[in-house]
Amino acid sequence: MLLEGNGMTNRLEIDRLLRELYAARVRGDLEAVCRIFTNDAKFQIAGPSHTTPVAVSSVGVDQFRPLLAVMIKTFKLSEHAILAMIIDGNNAAVHWRAKVHSTITGQRLLTELVDIVEIRDGHIASYIEFFAPR
Repeated sequence: MLLEGNGMTNRLEIDRLLRELYAARVRGDLEAVCRIFTNDAKFQIAGPSHTTPVAVSSVGVDQFRPLLAVMIKTFKLSEHAILAMIIDGNNAAVHWRAKVHSTITGQRLLTELVDIVEIRDGHIASYIEFFAPR
């Protein structure tokens, strides 16, 4: 359920949009994930390393679609839980965790993540994900 309308999106709509994003990610549905972003969205992933704090940074869904395809294929999520969600205007922060299964190594790690998200016109315009394996 993508959001309709212009301007400020209400809290309930943002909550639903983010839950839709996580549900699509857990299902491994690349197309549904990509539809949630604006065409010119900024997408970043930051890992636990101090030497390379931003592991991935790209602008535009066409630029990060191949990355998302690899991520979804390589890292299967289970036991997903949203621990906290703060929504302030068109911005949100989500603290969540999931068990991440690497299809390459076979390892399963409980991982906590924090996503900082900006919504524009009912879609995600900026997405920064911070993660730390436990």
